Amino acid sequence: MGSITIEVIQDGNIEMCWPLCDELMAFQKSKASIAPEVFDTMNFDNRMKRSYERAAESQVVVVKDDGVPVGYVFSTIDEINNRQSAIPEWAPVQDPAVSKGFYPDWDCLPSKVGTLNNLYLRDGYRDKGLGSKLFNLSMDWLESFPDVDLVFVYVSNGNDDALNFYLSRGFAFSHDVFGGFIKALYRTSRRK
Repeated sequence: MGSITIEVIQDGNIEMCWPLCDELMAFQKSKASIAPEVFDTMNFDNRMKRSYERAAESQVVVVKDDGVPVGYVFSTIDEINNRQSAIPEWAPVQDPAVSKGFYPDWDCLPSKVGTLNNLYLRDGYRDKGLGSKLFNLSMDWLESFPDVDLVFVYVSNGNDDALNFYLSRGFAFSHDVFGGFIKALYRTSRRK
């Protein structure tokens, strides 16, 4: 490891995360026991870029080693007035009557939520505290919005290390997304 820097992308140029996002999809596929082939249809364009462009607010924080991106965290503030729109075209189940989408069917679900969408570090950069730093930066940003009291994170099936990471940081299980393809976790804002 060389000189490690952590920087917030200010200019909207998230393309530097393209290879990392695609690596994340391959990593998730390697862990998955439910529909691993679905990850073949997921990539930077239809996952990160689309979410970034559609979100009410977005933040991307990148870890660089000697100027080369080696990890990132991507977070959004989303308006969820239309829960049907929460089912993307890559989803293994398209019928919401058969399977829950990203958001639970709580009666008290707010119209605006925070989401920690992706947190990824290349092999060799894990277990060095960088994931915790990225997580904390994301949560600080998400919880800085006074009208966002609920934060979601979604963990792909088979990624037990990530699941345990988020559970140890105050998240709780909400529901299975698309029949267990993804686990939805949530936590209320610590601002309160």
